[in-house]
Amino acid sequence: MVLNRPSDTICAIASAAGGAARGIVRLSGPAVAECLARCFQPADGSLDAISRPAAISGLLQVRGIQNSPRRHGGTETDEEERSNSLPCEVYFWPTERSYTREPVAEIHTIGSPPVLEAIIETLCNAGARLAGPGEFTLRAFLARRIDLPQAEAILAVIDAADRRDLDVALAQLAGGLSKPLGALRNDLLDLLAHLEAGLDFVEEDIQFLSRDELVSRLWTAQAAVRRIEQQISSRSSGDETARVVLVGAPNVGKSSLFNALVGNGTAIISAEPGTTRDFVTAWLELGGRRCQLIDTAGVEEVAPLLHGGTETGGASSIENAAQETAAWQRDAAHVELLCIDSTRAMDEWERTEMARWGVPTAGPDGTGRIADGAGAEPAAPRIVALTKVDLPRRTDFVGDAVPTSAVTGAGIGALREAIHRCALDQYRSASSVVASTSARCQQGLRQASESLERAGAVAARGEGDELVAAELRWALDELGQVVGAVYTDDILDRVFSRFCIGK
Repeated sequence: MVLNRPSDTICAIASAAGGAARGIVRLSGPAVAECLARCFQPADGSLDAISRPAAISGLLQVRGIQNSPRRHGGTETDEEERSNSLPCEVYFWPTERSYTREPVAEIHTIGSPPVLEAIIETLCNAGARLAGPGEFTLRAFLARRIDLPQAEAILAVIDAADRRDLDVALAQLAGGLSKPLGALRNDLLDLLAHLEAGLDFVEEDIQFLSRDELVSRLWTAQAAVRRIEQQISSRSSGDETARVVLVGAPNVGKSSLFNALVGNGTAIISAEPGTTRDFVTAWLELGGRRCQLIDTAGVEEVAPLLHGGTETGGASSIENAAQETAAWQRDAAHVELLCIDSTRAMDEWERTEMARWGVPTAGPDGTGRIADGAGAEPAAPRIVALTKVDLPRRTDFVGDAVPTSAVTGAGIGALREAIHRCALDQYRSASSVVASTSARCQQGLRQASESLERAGAVAARGEGDELVAAELRWALDELGQVVGAVYTDDILDRVFSRFCIGK
């Protein structure tokens, strides 16, 4: 169990193991000034006169090391052997403006391991004790200087194996996860306060929150938690393979473009619409990153074929199965590659897809307009590829796109580069939390998402606000455990026991 006695003054070596030009010993606790006064002599003045953070030069009286000894008849004197003056600088924070919100001092001196160990012995004799693993960071957490994800980020900074790991840890330390979670919890607390006020004054006919606003805020919060959960799940999987899914209407040239990207005839090509009934996959190596390219059936609305009041089982069931498979692949995509046929005007489905992204299409008068019928925003980032550009252009699409031709090879290199950039951006975004945070938080975020989903469903049906409030409290409790607003000794032990002493 991680030590936690706030009345203690703790000390530890804070610099890296081994010899160096400079070493650091850190002190934190209510008696830092008293401890230093017993063994440190400032070059000018005393510690009592210091009321704000300061750097102080002086001498530390260290036991257990010796300078070049004077010998009297061949024997060292006990005083010279047991205590010596060591030049050093002390960085002193006497107030609560320190990292741990308590008096803190760092002793900077020669980075010799025996010297640093002797300083620790001297400080322990002066009233301090050796810190436990992660105890400095634990005190910062308990003082609410940092939250639990930021504490885990500190450990990730220490353990970073490469620049990418370091960037992820620093982003989390800067609040990359804490800020959205904090804003979300504040919004839910505000929502719960409105609900409980309405319950307290239910007989007064006072409406603190409209039903539509309540439902909207619950669904918005649930979507936000779900996004964070998916982000963390992606990080924990450790899978750097990006899924790039080709989507589009039938016969727009998806399979031809798929073959041109892959460089072989994997996909079946035909002039008949709807040739691809299943999905076809292949691997791409783009800039040292492996991508899985997936060709799906052309998107179309498939209605059941009725004959004598019953559904025929043949073509309709196959087509519906192909559409369901395409929809599933699209939902699981990291990057969506939308194919638009440059030789014809866009159909209604393609216009609706453009509207989901706010992309203009040319109206009947030739001017740009935003198509009607916007739906939910797509989950994956999108690249638009204009196909068949070797033929006369008749499309009314006017947004950003990569023009390509599977026949001449035009634009294939540019499209591969666009896929690589998009997949790399997605991986970096998905890797915005450190692995230890991901492993700890997944269950709590999932349960918070489920609670908010239930709360939204209850509110939408107009059922009792007591049930909505209960689900909100459960979600807040789960989110509180994620950020560390709610914690147990077991949680703290699992997080801080992985730290080394001195951090």
